Amino acid sequence: MRFTEIETFRALMRAGSTRKAAALLHVTQPAISQSLKRLEAQAGMLLFQRTGGRLVPTPEAHALWTEVERVFIGMEAIEHRMRSLRDFGTNQLELSCYPAFGLGFMPRALERLKAHRGDNSPWPQVSLQVLSSKDVRDRVAKGVSDFGLMADELPLEGIDHSTFARFPGVVVMPQGHALARFKRVEPEQLAQVPFLALNPEDPSHRGLETALAERGAALRVMVQTPYAASVCEMAVRGLGVGLVNPITALDYAERGLVVRRLSVDVFFSCVLALPAGKVLSTTARDFLSLMRRQLAEDEKRIQRYLR
Repeated sequence: MRFTEIETFRALMRAGSTRKAAALLHVTQPAISQSLKRLEAQAGMLLFQRTGGRLVPTPEAHALWTEVERVFIGMEAIEHRMRSLRDFGTNQLELSCYPAFGLGFMPRALERLKAHRGDNSPWPQVSLQVLSSKDVRDRVAKGVSDFGLMADELPLEGIDHSTFARFPGVVVMPQGHALARFKRVEPEQLAQVPFLALNPEDPSHRGLETALAERGAALRVMVQTPYAASVCEMAVRGLGVGLVNPITALDYAERGLVVRRLSVDVFFSCVLALPAGKVLSTTARDFLSLMRRQLAEDEKRIQRYLR
């Protein structure tokens, strides 16, 4: 049984005559009649009674109609899904991000996505989970997230990964602080003030301690925290001085946080984590491209605060 015969049967059930069925399918009446003959011969049963120029479905035809409609409804759903995938990808975004990029950067990137899509493209279904780097890695490894951004201190087995961003840290402090008059802060100067430190396992913290040890100095840690955003919040409130990545510092610079270069490079790295072997959807690829544009813009903006 060919698909053409099934289409003929469906058209006849809806139209009730070969003439109307031919009009529905944009074919001739003889073509409809021949297709119906083939269908009934293959089925081995009569599907329509010919009565006064009309085709009256038999009980067998009504029983077959139920199955045919179920198949065609499924096919229409598949065609709709294919059009949706062609035009908008999967149109959903499952994102995981550690706080350094999740609190300010990702909302800015989503704002860019909204502007990029405009009013005529449907907004994707977005889930943004701001989590620890360990939880980001776990969600990506399980395939829950399309991709994630995380710090670089964790093992990367079981996921595909690349460097999303890498830049030297910046010193942050409140307005009016004694170190604000310097364009570049020396590591040993940080040893002379109350310090807001990232946790000891953070690679940047270890890098800073190494630079200080080479100069025979050590930090006077006032508060330890895993989050750069917490360092910036405490610094802007006058609790001390810290070293953070410039993307997080940008979120607070407009609130008056003073940002200065460190004379030695202590790098912060952000890792792009992807499920192993998984191909990104069109929506995810487009958003990742916009994230990179946002990162380039943010890096330019932070330079205005590094006099």
